[in-house]
Amino acid sequence: MGRYSASFVSCVSAFGAAFLVQTAHAQAARDYISIVGSSTVYPFSTVVAERFGRTTDFSTPTIESTGSGGGFKLFCSGVGVQYPDITNSSRRVRQSEIDECADNGVRDIVEVKIGYDGIVLANFNGAPMYRLTREQIYLALAKTVPDSAGSGLIPNPYVSWSDIDAGLPNVRIEVLGPPPTSGTRDAFVELVMLAGCEAFPVIETLAGDERDAACFTMREDGAFIEAGENDNLIVQKLEANPTALGIFGFSFLDQNQDKVQGSLIGGISPEFDSIADGSYPVSRPLYSYVKKLHVGEIPGIEEFLAELTSEAAWGDFGYLSDRGLIPLPQAERQAVLQAVQGLENVSLSP
Repeated sequence: MGRYSASFVSCVSAFGAAFLVQTAHAQAARDYISIVGSSTVYPFSTVVAERFGRTTDFSTPTIESTGSGGGFKLFCSGVGVQYPDITNSSRRVRQSEIDECADNGVRDIVEVKIGYDGIVLANFNGAPMYRLTREQIYLALAKTVPDSAGSGLIPNPYVSWSDIDAGLPNVRIEVLGPPPTSGTRDAFVELVMLAGCEAFPVIETLAGDERDAACFTMREDGAFIEAGENDNLIVQKLEANPTALGIFGFSFLDQNQDKVQGSLIGGISPEFDSIADGSYPVSRPLYSYVKKLHVGEIPGIEEFLAELTSEAAWGDFGYLSDRGLIPLPQAERQAVLQAVQGLENVSLSP
């Protein structure tokens, strides 16, 4: 053992030095903020990133649209330059995701509630505008629905919208929507499908798992089509198929009003003011989540957050509102700002 100790120590020292050099090089190579997550938040985050890159000495952040669920998976995978610094989400983080983060060493997460957005069902501008209730949308898209007697559930029999209500268009039900990894899908299921489902008395007779399956499970027979995380792609498909409807955030409707129109839900049109005052029934908050351990290690994170939460960006007349973001009320903005400036850890407790 003693014969080899000198050479062994020399080998270990050389390996350690090489490792330190390699690690230092990797850290030096990452002089930009890495952001992943929601396709809905993506355009807002992109505008902030571009302005941040233009007006500061920091590099422009890179942003990847992975969906909210996909973003949390990447974000929670670990700490270090190979993992994202920020993930965007069109729903709030779940406790299971916080636990997964913690298991991988990501124990300090800062929540930034950036504003509100509506979820719309839109179709091609040249087609008739839909006027729907959440009950009708549920009947159109659920895998199983109450039978006509209201005594039980049956496989969804509805082929055309007019099968549900004679006042609706006599066209085949075809709705393009996001996949399960999307925060927009999660919010749509909660705000539309569950609300529509619970309007039927038979649902109250079901046990928990059976009830969840009845309310949350989407059709798989072609009436509901998963169209990926790219909301722009859904808009393009609606142009090619004027009788179809698409599910996406209000901001995409706002930016594509020359191509698509939003359906009325509960008699309310998806507009900036109706989302801001809460009268439009399908709206939700948007978030960014920051890896606190990366602050101070990756250059520019605190400065990027300062830009994101500036009045020039998320204020009542900020440049994000020009892109369709519905600003938080001023008091709520102030509370979020204080939490962000203090890098407070997210808490899901009431």
